[in-house]
Amino acid sequence: MAESGGAEGTDNSVGTHDGVVDEQSAVQLAYRPESADALVGLRVRERIKRTGLLLRGVFLALWVGQWLLFIVGRGSVDVVSTVLFLFVVLVVWGYPRLQAAQVQRVVGWQGEYRATVSPAGITCRTDHSTLSQKWSFFQGYRETAGHFVLLSRDPSISWLSVLPKRGVRDGEGLDRLRAILDEHTSRV
Repeated sequence: MAESGGAEGTDNSVGTHDGVVDEQSAVQLAYRPESADALVGLRVRERIKRTGLLLRGVFLALWVGQWLLFIVGRGSVDVVSTVLFLFVVLVVWGYPRLQAAQVQRVVGWQGEYRATVSPAGITCRTDHSTLSQKWSFFQGYRETAGHFVLLSRDPSISWLSVLPKRGVRDGEGLDRLRAILDEHTSRV
């Protein structure tokens, strides 16, 4: 699954030499993207960048401070300011989930994703599109319990490729996938 960005391609030859994929080294994934996949990718990006996490923390701290000052100044709890404060907490907590839901609306309608990870890069196909990315596009990847999240090289990390482990069909596929990722990009 890919999230945001504009580095689209239609070249079907990534992972190929004269149009033939090396089947022994390539790993095939087939999956339907889920909102939880996008949420994992967004959380990984947030941990790497840290600015979004820092800004949300500062924003929340300012609201807590404002709310406490208001309570101390009046000497009692005001219902309106408390409800507004709780709304802000809910928005700050829910923002990544809203982003993940938006990503799911963008990619989910395309149905099943068939990804091929090879020494030349990643090719992801649906019934409606094909996206090919060479390894030079990525700064690195992070492995989570259920996903491999590849992060684009640009400073804002505006593109994520999330490969759910559930998409690997054969037992040795995860080890081969991990070996390809380790060989062609670094862990971040």
